[in-house]
Amino acid sequence: MSALSGQLYRFACDEDGATAIEYGLIAGLIAVGILVALSLVGGSVTTMFDYVSSRSAQELNNIDEI
Repeated sequence: MSALSGQLYRFACDEDGATAIEYGLIAGLIAVGILVALSLVGGSVTTMFDYVSSRSAQELNNIDEI
């Protein structure tokens, strides 16, 4: 029975996998942060590209008229 309790004790004290789990959690939180930031900024980026596209079309029409 002491061999089993020794193995359980070593298993409970082993922290090798904990670092990998922590890095995985950090990576997951960074990914969630990126997704939230992109969803918040996404609408304004679309608006900006629509504005640039319409202005470019207007300027190209002005060049054709000259």
